[in-house]
Amino acid sequence: MSEFFAMDGYALFVWPAYAVTVLLMAWAAIAPWLQHRRLRRAIRRGNR
Repeated sequence: MSEFFAMDGYALFVWPAYAVTVLLMAWAAIAPWLQHRRLRRAIRRGNR
């Protein structure tokens, strides 16, 4: 199992790349939802 996580010596490059990818994909899913919430609140208040 430790060999899998070591990735034949490339772990220092592979795992951060996975982490950045996961973070960016999460942001791509969350950011539009947050913008939608802000816009709905602004519309309810009558502001644009």
